[in-house]
Order: sequence, then structure tokens, then C-alpha cells
Amino acid sequence: ERRIFNDLTVLENLEVGRQPPRRWADGSLASQWTVDELLAFFPNLAAMPQRAGGQMSGGEQQMLTVARTLMGNPYLVLLDEPSEGVAPVIVEQMAQMIVQLKQRGVSILLCEQNLHFARLVSDRAYVLEKGAIAFAGSMQALIDEERAGAKRIGV
Repeated sequence: ERRIFNDLTVLENLEVGRQPPRRWADGSLASQWTVDELLAFFPNLAAMPQRAGGQMSGGEQQMLTVARTLMGNPYLVLLDEPSEGVAPVIVEQMAQMIVQLKQRGVSILLCEQNLHFARLVSDRAYVLEKGAIAFAGSMQALIDEERAGAKRIGV
């Protein structure tokens, strides 16, 4: 469930998420987002500002969820399997979006089973197996272990 408001338009969904600017402990401003910035950041949403959330595809709804979250000017964004049930073209767009968010200084915690997607956007990796950490390290180290055929980490 993407928790968008089905009867509200894209713009109305974004406005619902608006929060005042936040400051870091040192007093400096955290990342701030405007509707115009988010529509530029998510061109798919910009093409349908008056479309109701319930009339959007799953991938478009996923983008709207992230955009609405960013309207809250968060310090950290938690993404739980954002590629699940989304068309491959949207998955690639979401990967680009996450990379751009990171470049803007947004911290992201990603829970993802799609290793290809995780490789595109992650710096560090933790693999959980039966509730225990089976691997912890850089994404490159995980890729190297996978290439070496390491079965111990379950990838």
C-alpha cells in the first residue's frame, strides 16, 4: 500500500505533505523541497498535476509517495522495497531519483530484495538471513563476494 490519497490530485497530495524547514543540530538548514522542484525532479508527476492519485499506475503512485515524503523536508528517507511491483522503466527512473537525492545530501535507508536495483543506488549493504546479519560491508564488497560465488551470504 503506497498510502497516497486516492481522491486527491498529485498537487493536493504534495501539499498534504508540506512541513516547515528543518535545521541540523548545528543550526544549518536541512534539504528543503518545493512543489516546483519536485515536479522537475519527477517529470512523470509534472505531466499529470491534476490527476487523482487513484488513477495513477503503481510506479507513478510510488513516485508520488516519495515526492510527498520529500515535502516534509526529512532528514532521512526510509524506502521499503520501492522496486516491488513496478515496471522496469520506472525502476530505472527511481534508481536515478535515489542517486540524485543522495547527491543533494538526503540520507536514505533502503530495504530491497532486488539486488540489481540495490547495486545501482547503495553505498553499503547488509544482508539479513533468518533475522541475523550474514553480510555487512560496502556494496562493492558484496558484489565481489557474489562474483566469487560466496554462498554463505545467500545472494
